[in-house]
Amino acid sequence: MNAFWPKAQRVDAKEKWRICIGAFLGICIAGLGAYHLSHNVLGLDGQSMAWLIAPLGASAVLVFAVPSSPLAQPWSVIGGNTLSALVGIACVRWVPDPMLGAAIAVAGAIALMFALRCLHPPGGASALLMLLAGVDQFSYAFTPVFVDSLLLVLAGLVYNNLSGRPWPQALGASPEPASASARFTQADLDAALLRYNQVVDMNEDDLTRLLRQAEANAYQRNMGELRCADIMTAEPHQVPENLPLHQAWALMRQHSIKALPVVDQQQCLVGIVTTADFMKQIDLDAHEGIAWRLRSLLRGMRGRKPQTVGEIMSRQVLTARPEQALVDAIPIFTQHQHRHLPIIDEQQHVLGILTQSDLINALYRACAVPTA
Repeated sequence: MNAFWPKAQRVDAKEKWRICIGAFLGICIAGLGAYHLSHNVLGLDGQSMAWLIAPLGASAVLVFAVPSSPLAQPWSVIGGNTLSALVGIACVRWVPDPMLGAAIAVAGAIALMFALRCLHPPGGASALLMLLAGVDQFSYAFTPVFVDSLLLVLAGLVYNNLSGRPWPQALGASPEPASASARFTQADLDAALLRYNQVVDMNEDDLTRLLRQAEANAYQRNMGELRCADIMTAEPHQVPENLPLHQAWALMRQHSIKALPVVDQQQCLVGIVTTADFMKQIDLDAHEGIAWRLRSLLRGMRGRKPQTVGEIMSRQVLTARPEQALVDAIPIFTQHQHRHLPIIDEQQHVLGILTQSDLINALYRACAVPTA
């Protein structure tokens, strides 16, 4: 039974009042304007001539409640109601069976609105109204149908724009170019809509902005909840300051790692040694190959060379706490070009290490696109 109970509209009270007031003004302007035109300009008999049509109420809902909808644009309102009324009147005149005529009128109106790009749900009601009222004069499509629709559009044009809802939506406007960080392009959205193959009651530009906002919210939620402890590599290999270089190098190669936190006798962090620290010790201007020069360094050849990790390690180490938000640690990688970030506790003990690979995996999980 829950499926039959609709969800509440996600708009605030201010927006609801804006819609209601707009519909009130729109119907008033359309009704008074059509009445004045019918009586004082065209001289039509007010007793025999209706000056408001019922489908206009549905048009008002679209114009003021969902002004960004392709079904609520000026041409949709005016063309949809007027052309549908013409189809309905034609069926009254030329289809003898009222039931068959009603069905043909609604179906024909939809087909015509699709063909002329003015699909408007109240248009189907306009066509059916002609059958129910037995209207057989094509002039009725001008007044009140066309006049009512035109006046409602003029009211919507003024009211929507004054109340902060730009209307109408520009037809065929070039979409905003996607930023470099955008997860999808306009072409991706067009392909998805083509595959969806149903009428979507939302302007494509608004749909694009809505999807990108939802994507940004999801990214912020996923990344905002992550802490360094959630993705770090726990219990990394640590080495003392006096460890010989060849042993440190062998440890790094054995475990395929590129950094080793360096600790003192109290197991407190005092530095970090990386492959870059090893490379800095090599004389790149020498004629021998890099491999030969690296072996010379590790063997202590060619004069006085560093012998222990403490002699080549980086002592100025940026660190983070395990409870620190991951988003706060990202600038350390992007701005300071660090590839390894030790995670320490209050006593400077190493609890883990955060690497670029850990960060990339976290970003991938936060931004992963589910397959269709």
